[in-house]
Amino acid sequence: MPELIAPKAQSTPPSFGGRRKSARAIPNDLLKEASRRIEITSLLAAVLWVVASLLWHLRVGSTGSARLQFSPFKSSDVIAVLATLSSLGMYAYARTTKRDAAFILNLGLVYMVVMALYIGLITHWFVTPTTTTMNIEPVISWIGVVILMFAAVIPASPRKLIIAGLIAASMNPIGMFVSRARGMWDFGPSINALLMHYPDFLLIGVAVVIARVVSRLGQQVSKAREMGSYQLGDLLKRGGMGEVYKATHTMLARPAAIKLIRPEMLGGEKSEDAQIALKRFHREAEAAANLRAPHTVELFDFGVTEDQTLYFVMELLQGLDLETLVQKHGALPPARVIHILRQVCESLEEAHERGLVHRDIKPANIHVGHVGIRDDFVKVLDFGLVKSVAASSEVSLGTAVGRTPGTPAYMAPEMALGETVDGRADIYALGCVAYYLLTGKLVFDAENTFQMVAKHLHHEAIPPSVRGGIEVPPELERLVLMCLAKNPEARPRTAAELSRALANIDVDLWTDEQAKEWWANIATGSNAALLGAHLATAAAIAR
Repeated sequence: MPELIAPKAQSTPPSFGGRRKSARAIPNDLLKEASRRIEITSLLAAVLWVVASLLWHLRVGSTGSARLQFSPFKSSDVIAVLATLSSLGMYAYARTTKRDAAFILNLGLVYMVVMALYIGLITHWFVTPTTTTMNIEPVISWIGVVILMFAAVIPASPRKLIIAGLIAASMNPIGMFVSRARGMWDFGPSINALLMHYPDFLLIGVAVVIARVVSRLGQQVSKAREMGSYQLGDLLKRGGMGEVYKATHTMLARPAAIKLIRPEMLGGEKSEDAQIALKRFHREAEAAANLRAPHTVELFDFGVTEDQTLYFVMELLQGLDLETLVQKHGALPPARVIHILRQVCESLEEAHERGLVHRDIKPANIHVGHVGIRDDFVKVLDFGLVKSVAASSEVSLGTAVGRTPGTPAYMAPEMALGETVDGRADIYALGCVAYYLLTGKLVFDAENTFQMVAKHLHHEAIPPSVRGGIEVPPELERLVLMCLAKNPEARPRTAAELSRALANIDVDLWTDEQAKEWWANIATGSNAALLGAHLATAAAIAR
C-alpha cells in the first residue's frame, strides 16, 4: 500500500521512458469528464438556438402596445433548424456510454467548426442592400467566444486547436462572401472580410494558452496518480475510506487494482494517531505481501504518497464477489458452498500459521471467478486489516483511523467485546459466510449495528435448513453451527481442521465441469457484464 516507511514505493517515481510517456497522457476518466462537458455544451447550444430563434421572431405590436406579435419564418430559420439538429445529434452521440472519450473530444472540435459555420452564415444572412461599401470595423464575434469556450471544455493539443480554430474563425468571412453572392451586402474589397474579423483569429492564441493550461492540469493529475511503478486509470469504486482504481504497471503493462485510503482517515489533525496508523499500516501490508497461498489475492506493492494517501496495489481479477453472486443469482447448492469454503480455508490456513488474523471475512471480501484455466477459483481479499496475534497490544490500522475492525454481520463475539482474538474469529466469520451462501440470508436480521452485535453475542443461530427452507446435508449444517459457536473453544480449532471436516461431508463434489458450465451460462446471459475486468478489491473498500 503506501509509502511512508515502505522503501519499495516511491512518492516521486523515477522518470523512465515509459513513465514520461504516461505523464503526457490525460487519465481516461478525465477524458470522459471532458466528453460529458461536450454533451452538456451541445445540449445547451440546441436550447440557445431554439430560444434565440423564437426571440428573433417576437416583436412589439406596431400600435405601441405591449402585445407581442410573431413574425413570419424566413430562410435564415433553416440555418437555425440545422444548427439545432446538429447540436442534438452531437448530444445524442456523446451521451452513448460506449463511445470512446478521446474520439468524442476530437468530434467536439469538428462540432465547434460546424457551429461556427452556422453562426457565420446566420450573422450575415440578411444585410440591407447597398451599392456603396459599408464601413468596416474590427469586431469580436460570437465565433471568437465559441472558440474560447471550447478551448476550456476540450483538453485538445495546441496543434489540433489551432487548426480547428483557424477553420472556425474563417466562417465569418465565409458568411460575408455568401451574403455578397446573394446580393445582400457589398462590403468592398475581399480583404475587408478578413479585416473585420481578424480579432477572432487573434483569440486563437488566447485559446491555445487556455488549452495548454487545461492539458497540463490533466497531466499533473496523471503524474500525481503514479503509485510506485503503477499508473492509475479509471475510477472503479468509491467507498467510505477511499477509492479503488484500475491501474497498469508502467513498464510491464500488467493490469492491477489500486485501493487508496484517504489521508483524513489516518487521524485527521492528530499527527500522533496518523503516525501510529502509518507504522501499523506498513507492518500489516508487509505481512499481507508475504502471503503466498494461491487463494489469497496477490499484493504487488504498497506505499504512501506525498500527501499521505495510503495505497495497495493488487491483482485485477475476473469474476465477482460472493455478496454480488448471491444477490444476483440466489443461494448456492451445498456442494458448491463446500467447494468455495475449502478454498477460503486454504488461504486462512497460511495466514493463521503465520500468526495473522484477517478479521474481516465476509462475502464481499471473497472473490470467485476465472483464474488461468480454472473457474470458481476463490481469492480472499482485503488483508489490510490483518493483525498479528503476537501484537495484540498494538493498535491496528482499522482502530487507528477510528474505525471498528470487521463487519458487524460477520463479527465474532470476542471481537465485538474487544477481547484478544485468534484464527477462530475468522472461523466464526466464515461460518456466517457459509450460512449466507446456503440461505441467501444473514445469520441474524437487525435494524442497526447495536442490535446486530447483541444478537451475535447472545442469540443462537436458526439452522440454515429451517431458516432457508432448503435441504442441507446434516453434517454440513452441524459444521456451520459449530463455526457459529459463541465460545471459540467449541469451534473448529484451525482452518485446516475445518477444511478436512468439509471434505468428509457425504455430498457429490462440485466439479470443474459444473463450474465451467455455470460461468459459461452467465457469460451468454443477461448478466454478462458482471464478467468483465471486475476489480477484486472494489468490494473490499470499507463500507
